[in-house]
This record gives sequence, C-alpha cells and structure tokens, in this order.
Amino acid sequence: MKKQFLLILLVIFSVTVNTYAQKKDKVIYKQTWDNQKVFWGYYLGVNKKDYKISYLVDHVFVDVKASTGFNVGLIGDYRLHKNISLRLEPGLSSNTKELAFTHIYGGAKDSIREVNATYLRIPLLIKLNANRYYNFRPYLIGGVSYDYNFSSNQDNPDDNYEGEFRMKKNNFTYEIGIGVDFYLPYFIFSPSIRGVFAINNELVKDNNPNSPWTGPIDYFGTRGIFLKLAFH
Repeated sequence: MKKQFLLILLVIFSVTVNTYAQKKDKVIYKQTWDNQKVFWGYYLGVNKKDYKISYLVDHVFVDVKASTGFNVGLIGDYRLHKNISLRLEPGLSSNTKELAFTHIYGGAKDSIREVNATYLRIPLLIKLNANRYYNFRPYLIGGVSYDYNFSSNQDNPDDNYEGEFRMKKNNFTYEIGIGVDFYLPYFIFSPSIRGVFAINNELVKDNNPNSPWTGPIDYFGTRGIFLKLAFH
C-alpha cells in the first residue's frame, strides 16, 4: 500500500475540516436531519487493495502489485441513539492485483498471476458520531462484512499448473474507519477513509499439496484502503 495514497487522503480531510471549522458564516443547514430514525443514501469511491500473506517456509515470497479500483453502493442508516447508528452499506468493489512468485523460475507464464476480483460487499457497521459542530460532525465507523467474489474460480478443476490462481467465493472481512458528515443546503456529504481486512483465508489450494504456488502459503487474505464519498 503506497504511503502517498494515504497521505493525500489525510491532507484532503485536514484541509476540508479546517475550512469548515474556520468559516465566519455560521448558517446552520439541515437542523432537523438528526431527528430522523432512518435515512438512506449512496456512495462511490476508490480503493487500493493487496493481500496479507503468511508462509510455511522462509525462502518463499509473493510480491503483490495492486492497482486502484472502484466502489459503489447504497446506504441504510438506523439511529439507535443520538450518537450511535447501525448502518448497512451493500455495494460492489472491484480491483486487479498482479502476483509475482519470486521463488518460481521459468518466465512470466509460471511466476506471474493476475487476479481480477469483483466483490458484492454487505457490511454491517456501527457508526459512532461526535456531537455536531455547526455544519460538520466527525465519526468513527467499524464492523464486519460478507463478501461474495463474483470473479472466483473456486470450482474450476484447473489450478496453477494450468495457469489458474483460485480464490474462494464466500469471504468475511472487518473494517474500521473515520469520516466527517458535512451538512450542506440540499444534502449531507460524508467522506470517509476505511481500512478493510480479510478474516478468513481466501486461497484455494492447488490439487498438488506440494505445489510451488500454494503449498508454501499458510494464509492469504485481502487488505486495503477505501475512500468512500457518501451522499444522503
């Protein structure tokens, strides 16, 4: 995960929050918004994902080259308390990774695998809101998600010996993040940064237990940073 990506996101948050905090115009928008028990919205954004990998032996290493992907989905928010909400955020997340098995020789045909993954994500989250300050309110958010991998080739009988790197269909992740609700004249704008981490092992082992691609791997799970821009 590139440090520059995270740094840019943090700078955007800092500049935006400072701008709102220092505004001289103290017009209060959407004053009755937080009285709602239920509200809806949608989000879009980008992600940067790779894999956390642990090994059974020391001489094996898989280099993961991640690209930037996208997220899009819906939001349902149920207010449990003045400062606590239960949130459902079903949506799609897509990303492509390139795996380089540095211990395997013989050219790119054997040592390189491209993993395309499009997930249906159904996160169930708890949102902890600070008290509103004029037209913005920071929050913490976290929870668990069921992720269905549409690109999974789990049931494919071919494996890495035929060039197929296999991933599981059904997966679970947890996520934590921070964000800010900005109360604007006609809608609520809510950017957030999330860290997403796999709970289960997503790797489908090759048929040969001594496979050089999957035999030395103990755990293989998604991890990533999501930037979400939500609108309510």
